Amino acid sequence: MLELLGTIGGNIMGLPGILGLALGMMTRRLWLGAMMGGLISIVATLLFAHWDFANVATTELLIAIVVGLCAGTLGSAIRIKGATV
Repeated sequence: MLELLGTIGGNIMGLPGILGLALGMMTRRLWLGAMMGGLISIVATLLFAHWDFANVATTELLIAIVVGLCAGTLGSAIRIKGATV
């Protein structure tokens, strides 16, 4: 359980969360922000696995993708709401 929570927290505070949020804030389209966040989470996971899929755990990759999608969508929502204030 602690390993799962550590993976989730690490992805939120790591590249998929922070960079996904930043990339999501660059667009006002929710689907594009989510796609950029998901893409950066895949790249970050492979980067830390030395570009080898054999070193990537399936749960780690899925959690990173979900966090990246949510962060990108949240970044786009921040951009949309900030533009209307």
